[in-house]
Amino acid sequence: QVQLVESGGGLVQAGGSLRLSCAASGRTFSSYAMGWFRQAPGKEREFVAAINWSSSSTRYADSVKGRFTISRDNAKNTVYLQMNSLKPEDTAIYSCALRRGPFWTVDFQRYDYWGQGTQVTVSS
Repeated sequence: QVQLVESGGGLVQAGGSLRLSCAASGRTFSSYAMGWFRQAPGKEREFVAAINWSSSSTRYADSVKGRFTISRDNAKNTVYLQMNSLKPEDTAIYSCALRRGPFWTVDFQRYDYWGQGTQVTVSS
């Protein structure tokens, strides 16, 4: 079974940056699409970013466009989320997800495996 483990969360002031990492198990990582979602207290899960198997196509939520960058290193079975110009509204638990298919989707229901999440807190 695929396992995903996020890391890199923490506390940062508004305007700062964080880089999240998600390490995946298995030897077929390169064939899977990956996504990042977030969930704030009392809020529903929200799509953040996604990337296809080859890094040739990415998708971002409007709220993070121009500030966040998703990338992947298939040789390391790892996907990253570089978060710049962070805002208090970005505060949430960030989770990575894997879809057993090469193309990304913004629908969380179409992802097959999930990490446990990492907390990102942005202070004003």
